[in-house]
Amino acid sequence: MPDSMKSPNKRPAVLLFDVNETLLDLSDMQQAVNKAFDNELAFKLWFAYLLEYALVENSTGKYHDFSKVGQAAMQMITKALGKDIPEEKQQELVRMVNDTPPHPDVVPGLEKLQAAGFRLATLTNSPAASGIPHLEQVGLKHFFEETFSVDSVQKFKPHRSPYQHAADQLGVEMEEVMMVAAHGWDMAGALRAGMRAAFISRPGQALYPLAPEPELTAPTLLALAQQLERLA
Repeated sequence: MPDSMKSPNKRPAVLLFDVNETLLDLSDMQQAVNKAFDNELAFKLWFAYLLEYALVENSTGKYHDFSKVGQAAMQMITKALGKDIPEEKQQELVRMVNDTPPHPDVVPGLEKLQAAGFRLATLTNSPAASGIPHLEQVGLKHFFEETFSVDSVQKFKPHRSPYQHAADQLGVEMEEVMMVAAHGWDMAGALRAGMRAAFISRPGQALYPLAPEPELTAPTLLALAQQLERLA
């Protein structure tokens, strides 16, 4: 839907949340990766490789789940940084994504949104087999009516397919969904697919200047919930 036809002051039918870094705090994992590589940029490099080669999978018509791409990316940065990190340690570092806690603002923010009557769902690049049980383990799953993984379409965000699949399964049009994420690439993907968007400006994250602006921006989920409550 063209931007001019959207309703920026109207409540979205569904709030669709990204998970990693948006809801879950990866800072302990970041510190562990940086310590293992003795490099303060190692985690950022790993995450960049992870996204880069997820997009290679999208573009070449292949699909390995996010965990496998994450392991491959860890092998690549080990070589790129010239480090001798045993494979077992590499795997241990990647598995840390399944031990991440929620950001402190997440539960209060979700409670406020739930009390205000919003429909809530998640859409993650993480595999369903690990990502969905993890949401349950950290006490978040009960907030959401659906927890989607890109496994269902075998295309990673920001490809249009996972956004469309989530909207279809929720029984709403794309323009009725607001994607909530802490990544510029996720904002760009959702907006260009026809969704509305809200950006949580977690430390170290930035919007992509060549993509449309999200409707809302807030530093925390709790602050975003306060903005959303004011929508008609």
